[in-house]
Amino acid sequence: MNILFCSGEAYPFSKSGGLADVAAALPKALNQLGHQVKIITPLYQQIKVHIVDMTHLGQVNIKMGLYEKLANYYAIDYEDVTYIFVENDDLFDRMKYYGYEDDALRFTFFNLAILEYIKLTNDFPDILHVNDWQTGMVPFFLDVKYRQYSKKFASIKTILSIHNLEKQGSYPLETEKLFGNKNFTYIHLDRVNFLKCGIMRANAINTVSENYTNEILTRFYGFSLDGALKSRREDLCGILNGLDQDIYNPETNSNLYKNYDESNFLEGKKINKEKLLSELNIQDNHIPLVIFINRFARQKGLDILMPVLEQYLADKKFNLIAIGSGDALYESYFKDLKEQYPDHVYYEKGFDVELSQKAYAASDIFVLPSLFEPCGLNHMIAMKYGSLPIVRETGGLKDTVTPYNKFTGIGVGFTFKNYDATELTEAIDQALDILHNDQEAWQALIKQAMHVNHSLEKMAKQYETLYLKTINQK
Repeated sequence: MNILFCSGEAYPFSKSGGLADVAAALPKALNQLGHQVKIITPLYQQIKVHIVDMTHLGQVNIKMGLYEKLANYYAIDYEDVTYIFVENDDLFDRMKYYGYEDDALRFTFFNLAILEYIKLTNDFPDILHVNDWQTGMVPFFLDVKYRQYSKKFASIKTILSIHNLEKQGSYPLETEKLFGNKNFTYIHLDRVNFLKCGIMRANAINTVSENYTNEILTRFYGFSLDGALKSRREDLCGILNGLDQDIYNPETNSNLYKNYDESNFLEGKKINKEKLLSELNIQDNHIPLVIFINRFARQKGLDILMPVLEQYLADKKFNLIAIGSGDALYESYFKDLKEQYPDHVYYEKGFDVELSQKAYAASDIFVLPSLFEPCGLNHMIAMKYGSLPIVRETGGLKDTVTPYNKFTGIGVGFTFKNYDATELTEAIDQALDILHNDQEAWQALIKQAMHVNHSLEKMAKQYETLYLKTINQK
């Protein structure tokens, strides 16, 4: 099959969340199954340094109402996957990927540029795989503007993957002036909604875990789109994200102070902890090390995590490393926490790949008490590095973290049910109690966690099945 994977970000060139990792991993895994998969994504400011190594494919003028913008297309091969970049300096030569007042214009342009790329290169995919709101208008524009051009356009099928339903690309109704075609499928609550349009127009829809697929059909997790999703229930499924075992492997990762595997993780993690804490000027490497590595957003459970952390730090129950960026409130909190407990807290704003991987290897516990979590990859990475996750039973976290059972000894981490600081505290206390008082059980949990294989091949084969089913739809 010929598949064009459309994403607002793609690792290693751009990354703000888990979508970037999936955009890199899934096409690579599908190519290994014998398919032809390319990624198309915007050429952001930090990517421009690579442009000298790229091949220029051509350019197209794209009209959007009163606006006309030039799209330049570039290609580069990375790890056996072709990345196609859409360049327009007015729209994408910026530090951030999203969050600008003209995002509606920027991503209307990108959605149209995806279809113009197909027209320019005459490279017609069997499947257009779009992701989240940033590419949610592609199925609509394909239907109303491009299918009429040729039988090749008419035969293209579309799949929408929802990685985060909360972010929808919702803009004032006047945004429709950019589209040139008025239609109810993009209107939601008297606004233009890119994601709702994708839900209504795509041939098939999937989320990134089975549990999240069920959750988003409810009012709480549906973020007002549960009605639209229920209307497409027959075309909706869940496929759990996989983890690239080549990238996230403590046995081969060159960023670590010492490599290790399931047979020698005690020594390996001990050396990584000692060296990292010394490098970060954190005192007392004999107490547990807890890490939080993620976007700083309400979704990630920070509202219940913040009041819990301070008591543990005040009592010197553990050290803490926090890595991430996002809402100013949470960034300020971790900055203040580092200043208040300089010997026990390290905070790094942004996403530092090398530091993050060192922290996974050095840490004992990874905490993610999410309000909701479509899938999540960071806790899977933590498990691979022998850092036991403490998570709330929601979305993909519930699908992937088997809680410790003291009677059988089976488990890969610790979980709690309700979005409640007291329940989070109880889960942390349980983990610390086992770590301090039952090392045999703790080490068994680490070994079980490291042994879990969230296979990319399994994920790719499930998408392959979905693609074939969608192609065969009448």
